[in-house]
Amino acid sequence: MTKKNLTTVAEFILMGFTDHPQLEFPLFTMFLGFYLITLLGNVGMVILIQISVQLHTPMYFFLSHLALLDACYTSVINPQILATLATGKTAISYGRCAAQFFFFTLCAGTECFLLAVMAYDRYVAISNPLLYTVAMNPRICWSLVAGAYACGMSGAILRTACTFTLSFCNDNQINFFFCDLPPLLKLACSDTTNIEISMVFFGNIFLLVNALIILISYLLIIKAILRMKSSGSRVKTFSTCVSHLTAVALFFGTLIFMYIRSGSHKSLEEEKAVSVFYTVVIPMLNPLIYSLRNKDVKSAFKKVTGKCQVC
Repeated sequence: MTKKNLTTVAEFILMGFTDHPQLEFPLFTMFLGFYLITLLGNVGMVILIQISVQLHTPMYFFLSHLALLDACYTSVINPQILATLATGKTAISYGRCAAQFFFFTLCAGTECFLLAVMAYDRYVAISNPLLYTVAMNPRICWSLVAGAYACGMSGAILRTACTFTLSFCNDNQINFFFCDLPPLLKLACSDTTNIEISMVFFGNIFLLVNALIILISYLLIIKAILRMKSSGSRVKTFSTCVSHLTAVALFFGTLIFMYIRSGSHKSLEEEKAVSVFYTVVIPMLNPLIYSLRNKDVKSAFKKVTGKCQVC
C-alpha cells in the first residue's frame, strides 16, 4: 500500500457517535446543556473571584485559573461534539485538527500542574497560617501559575509535534468526536512504536511528578493537622482540602484510566465514555465542587446578587 505523508492529508472526518444515530438528538441536547452549564459555572466563578474582595487570596487566585482552564478546555472540545452530533459526521482540516489537539493538550497539561500547585498552596496555608499571605505573595503566586502554563505548553508542543509528524494511509476517518491521541495513532500507517513509547514515558513522568507533589503536600498537611489539639480544628482544617481532593481524584483518576491503560484492550465505546467524562463532565463539575460547600464563595455570591437586586 502506498503511504502518504501527513502533509498531503487535507482533512479528517470525525465520525462521532454515528454507531447510534437514533441517539444523536438526545445527545446533542445533553451536551448543549452541559456546555452552557460549564461556561456559566466557570466564567461565573472567574468573575465572582475578580469582583469580590474577600476572595482575593492565593487559594482563589489559583481557583480562578482552574476555572479559566476548564472554560477553555471544554470550549476546545464541546463545539466540535455539537457540530458532529448535528451533522452525523464532521470534516475537520488538518490544521484545525492539529490546533484542537494542541490546545486540548495544553489545557489538560496545565490543569494537571495547577492542581499540584493548589495542593502546595493548601499545605502552606495549613502548616503556617500566620505567614500564609507572606509566603504566597502575588509574585510567588504568579510565578507558580506561569510555571504551570509553561510546563503545560512544553508538553503540548512535544505531543503535537510527535503526533503530527506521523504518516497516514488512505483512511482519514477518525471514529471519535475530536482529535485525540489514541484514534490518531490508529490511523497512522508508519511505525508508531517510538512515538508511543515517548508519549507514555513523558506522560507518566508528568503524572508522576504532579502526583508526588500532591501526595507529599497532603502527607505534610495530615502531619500538621494531627498536631492540632482540638478535634474540631482538625475537622474544620481538613474540610478546606475536600474540594481539592475531589477534583484531584476525578482528574487524575480518569487520565490514569485513559492513558496508562492505553495498551490494554479497551472497546471504542469505553474510550469515548471516558473521554466524555474528562473533557465534558469534569469541567462542569469543578465549579460545583468548589462552591457548594464553600462558605466564602456562597457569601461572596450572596453579596454580589444582593447588590444587583438593589441596583
